[in-house]
Amino acid sequence: MAKVMLRESGDAIYFYIAKKDMEETIESIEFDSDEKWGGEVELSNGETWWIKPEPKNLPQETVCKKIAD
Repeated sequence: MAKVMLRESGDAIYFYIAKKDMEETIESIEFDSDEKWGGEVELSNGETWWIKPEPKNLPQETVCKKIAD
């Protein structure tokens, strides 16, 4: 599990982990509505992470779990 900063800029949503100094864009997301946002996300580097689904409120800092490389 990692502490992640999520932010939106234009049409892109950025996924940043300060501990790794890694910033990637979210390429696909399981739930993408204002009421339920998150779930399984695929990043531009190919990694898959889990974000707890909740109402969309960006920017935000949250804890995410890495599912696959």
